[in-house]
Amino acid sequence: MTTLLKSATIIDTSSPYHQQQKDILITDGIITKIEDSIENNNYQVVTLDNLHVSCGWFDTSVSFGEPGYEERENIKNGLNVAAKSGFTAVAVNANSNPVIDNKAAIEFLKNKANGFATNLYPIAALTQNSKGIDMAELYDMQQSGAIAFADYNKPVANDNLMKIALLYAQNFDGLVFSFPKNNSIAGEGIANEGVNSTKLGLKGSPTLAEHIQIARDLYLLEYTGGKLHIPTISTTKSVELIKEAKKKGLQVTCSVAIHHLTLSDDELHGFDSNYKVNPPLRTKADLKSLIKGIKSGVIDIITSDHNPIDIEQKKLEFSEAKDGTIGLESAFGAINSVLNLQDFIENLTSKPKSVFGLENHSIKENSKAEITLFNPEHNYTFTRADILSTSKNSAFLDKKLKGKAYGIYANNQLILK
Repeated sequence: MTTLLKSATIIDTSSPYHQQQKDILITDGIITKIEDSIENNNYQVVTLDNLHVSCGWFDTSVSFGEPGYEERENIKNGLNVAAKSGFTAVAVNANSNPVIDNKAAIEFLKNKANGFATNLYPIAALTQNSKGIDMAELYDMQQSGAIAFADYNKPVANDNLMKIALLYAQNFDGLVFSFPKNNSIAGEGIANEGVNSTKLGLKGSPTLAEHIQIARDLYLLEYTGGKLHIPTISTTKSVELIKEAKKKGLQVTCSVAIHHLTLSDDELHGFDSNYKVNPPLRTKADLKSLIKGIKSGVIDIITSDHNPIDIEQKKLEFSEAKDGTIGLESAFGAINSVLNLQDFIENLTSKPKSVFGLENHSIKENSKAEITLFNPEHNYTFTRADILSTSKNSAFLDKKLKGKAYGIYANNQLILK
């Protein structure tokens, strides 16, 4: 199949055509020609309003439910949602039932995802059944396709276990996650401890719970060596701690969820459980620090932290509802509303791929076509009609967004919304 992308503005700093408007010809999954104008020779032609293209976006924290929670989302629909939301690759969390904590479970995920335009990369559980007691079979799972190890949204409380994991993973260059939360400090907190939680009568979770855990993990990393990734940080102090660790030369990376860049705990005044996330939404001052962290390069990755939750576990009192928001469909429009395209595009493309050891295919001739198609200037209000996921628990419902993904070209497939 030959596909012609007409008048596409290329956003790719690694490409010789960066910020140029070109026609792009793709044959059998390979970019064969990039010119000012390419004549249509019975090709499949893509002509879209204000078309921009970049290297394929990679979301490093996605939950699909399958196996065990298919009522939330299954792999087939999840990958189609990801493709139509602009993602050519997703890293899928281990929070299924059973937990993805062994070789056979990794192979199950890989087989279920075979043949789709969007690539699925499993993040295996760090501990058996994600209980934080015994380490899982990390090496065997990496050999089967796991790209990192994490107990999704669960901190490893045992200091020695985290130390051993960091030491052991070095034998095969494994990447270890540590969720930034100290449960002893956080307690039963469900909202950021501060003015809003006090006014609303919600149990507060102090930022200290995040800072203590990050500080512990950085001390362990300094002692053991290895590679550590801290997912979905949410505070000013967390940015500062990681900045200092990077200055020391530690191999630490971090991500931030899009809702922590765009929404504050002011949203909680309606007690809408779609805003109940983990870590909780923080203050506007934290938002500004996180955005600054993206611009300065301290924060490596932006993720949707897409977490579908069925209505039975979301449409409850705020204190009883399950944590999590979907985010794939709203991801680009939300982040593009608060940051300039040039400030964050690498946090969706080359930087996350580098952290996880994946190849980033530049937009140039004779390169593999792994491309996201989007319009950065499209203004709209995100509504339920924009949700493609099985679960509808979006924190961005009725929010004004800027920028919309058209779809992707990847694995020799064109997928458009």
